[in-house]
Amino acid sequence: MGFAAFAAERRAEILALTAEHVVLVLVATTIAVAIGLPLGIALTRSPRLARPVLALTSVAQTIPSLALFGFLIPLPFIGGVGARSAIVALALYALLPILRNTYTGLLQVDRAVLEAATGMGMTAGQRLRMVELPLALPVILAGVRVATVVAVGTATIAAAIGAGGLGTYVFRGLATVDTRLILAGAIPAAVLALAADALLGALERARRPGRGAAWLAAAVAAALALALATSALRGGREPGRRPVVVGSKNFTEQVVLGEILAALLEARGFEVRRRLNLGGTTLCDAALRAGQVDLYVEYTGTALTEILKRPAQRDPARVYAEAAEAYAAVGVRVGEPLGFDNSYALVVRRGEAESRGWRRISDLAPDAGGLRVGLFGEFLEREDGMPGLLRAYGLRFGRPPIEMDLGLLYQALAGGQVDLVVGSATDGLIAALDLVVLEDDRRYFPPYDAVPVMNAASLGAHPGLEDAVRALGGRIDAATMRRLNHAVDGEHRPAAAVAREFLRGAELVQD
Repeated sequence: MGFAAFAAERRAEILALTAEHVVLVLVATTIAVAIGLPLGIALTRSPRLARPVLALTSVAQTIPSLALFGFLIPLPFIGGVGARSAIVALALYALLPILRNTYTGLLQVDRAVLEAATGMGMTAGQRLRMVELPLALPVILAGVRVATVVAVGTATIAAAIGAGGLGTYVFRGLATVDTRLILAGAIPAAVLALAADALLGALERARRPGRGAAWLAAAVAAALALALATSALRGGREPGRRPVVVGSKNFTEQVVLGEILAALLEARGFEVRRRLNLGGTTLCDAALRAGQVDLYVEYTGTALTEILKRPAQRDPARVYAEAAEAYAAVGVRVGEPLGFDNSYALVVRRGEAESRGWRRISDLAPDAGGLRVGLFGEFLEREDGMPGLLRAYGLRFGRPPIEMDLGLLYQALAGGQVDLVVGSATDGLIAALDLVVLEDDRRYFPPYDAVPVMNAASLGAHPGLEDAVRALGGRIDAATMRRLNHAVDGEHRPAAAVAREFLRGAELVQD
């Protein structure tokens, strides 16, 4: 299916995601204007404060967006998973250009004009409203223009914390190596940025920008009111009861498992909110402990070494028991294993494996110096990651590893940009691209049994939740998981449809 047909088929979802994106940008930019405009005015009256305040707001611009989202998740009131954290982060990024341009624009007003206004008997407030702000308005609008365009771009990344918007398609497309999904998110985002830049640019150059700004403010207020009213109607639910929030990390298998959990719970009568594609392990764990996510699927080896900071173990039963015990101490309940072990895997192209005689990881040692290795950054820092792997196998790679998004690893391998990638044993693209997994002949990697992890407080708030999740125990073996992943990665089918098909086949839900 070509992109045009794909976009036509998904037009309702694309429009909904575009609306979410617009609301995020409008709310965040409005907050930034509400803070930046009066603060910029105040700084012109207190020059001593200008330098430190501007420097402080500049610092916010230097924090990587994903890091800022991660910092916000555990914070009360302004944090959490979803739109609230995204709006706070976007407002912080939009604040600097608005604040700086307000301050600069007011300082650039001709002193002679101000003296004339004072000579006419104007008070300070009248002079500000009738002289300074009108003359500085084009410069202020230029700051709003920059802030809005920045917000449109940054809002795409906000999908990593479940805030919705067009980034949802971009992240989903990267995870499944589906160019159509990436374009379906990227093109509308680019159009929004260009439209915002053109509209605000025309307003900035207008002969009477004040009147245009007033009309724009009214339009923004009406759009926000309509969006909030629509959200309230769409989100109506029984008073005092909140939905179960299902999360996932940002790769195909996790999204499929999140959809399976969500569809199973919905079939059991629970109201469910999906917060999928949330980013890496640390972000998901922080959201779970903070109660922003009620459950997601984790892997026992990852939980033990990366989250709970315990030494690696090789016995699956012992890893599960130790992880469950350590999780209980921090208010997290571990469910029954789903039935498959998703171990890390070193993956190579089939032709190269056959020509060089690579069957096991230890076979790489003679050729390691010339290999280009691709991996995701988290693997470099993990206790069960790259440093230990190099020691266990005595490997000496001659080039630094190339870090990239999980969704791009196999594409880079198949395209010849790298020679070896660190993936997962159940990844669907391994079969789809005819790649080869090397045997972990020295048993370096610990067990990675997939298990549901649940916030203990959430189980009390949702009676029957743990029993519903227990129905999945032992129902997904490795072959099934590879098939489900391949249906999404190789056949480009929606994860939600693949999840429901599995549940029907397993007789866990009925249509």
